[in-house]
Amino acid sequence: MPPSTHLAVLDDEADITQLLATYLAGHGFRVSQVHSGGALMELMSRDAPELVLLDLGLPGEDGFAIARQLREHWRCGLVIVTGRSDAVDKVVGLEVGADDYVTKPFDLRELVARVKAVLRRLAPAGAAPVKATTEPASLLRFADWQLDIAARRLLNPKGHEVTLTTGEFDLLNTLVTHPGRVLSRDFLLEHARGRDAGPFDRTIDVQIGRLRRKIEADPDMPQIIKSVRGAGYILIPKVEAA
Repeated sequence: MPPSTHLAVLDDEADITQLLATYLAGHGFRVSQVHSGGALMELMSRDAPELVLLDLGLPGEDGFAIARQLREHWRCGLVIVTGRSDAVDKVVGLEVGADDYVTKPFDLRELVARVKAVLRRLAPAGAAPVKATTEPASLLRFADWQLDIAARRLLNPKGHEVTLTTGEFDLLNTLVTHPGRVLSRDFLLEHARGRDAGPFDRTIDVQIGRLRRKIEADPDMPQIIKSVRGAGYILIPKVEAA
């Protein structure tokens, strides 16, 4: 990770943004502090960061709406850092495209580790490959879909690109490079998200649901990514090099 990696910290409390900026700068990041959604959007247009740390509890603003706007217009890492610890908020945060969700109070060392993990997953090339039974090709075909691992793109059967978040791509990549194998939630979280699962972590279930809505003809009757009760998920179609 180059020392110039640019992060943006959005929080309405200046002491929090200053604390994070100082600590992150000590780990080699260039950090911009912003205190409103409008200020963040102006920064994105002028000097877009590689990753945004977003607080949801902004006075008079909807943090989820800001997250959606980021996902609609920019490809960057997104880590929600918030005092909202409710499971529903976490699920919504992941649904709108966050790559990770960290609740306050948090350990600064853990936050830096999570930021670095997201940035590693964003790297288009040179990242450590997922361990699989065989060395994956760069372009893989399954059920007439094509996953371009090097370019981090998914093409539908008509050849059109389907936009995936960083987390969705990494999850699909893990499934496609382990076809026909039942993969547990712990395995998927470790390999696709770079961290261990907590006892109530439903991150993988949320992202599987999002993936199904994008690639299944009928998300309620999935034929590509199937659930195995009590065990995890499995990619059903044959995978071959395109």
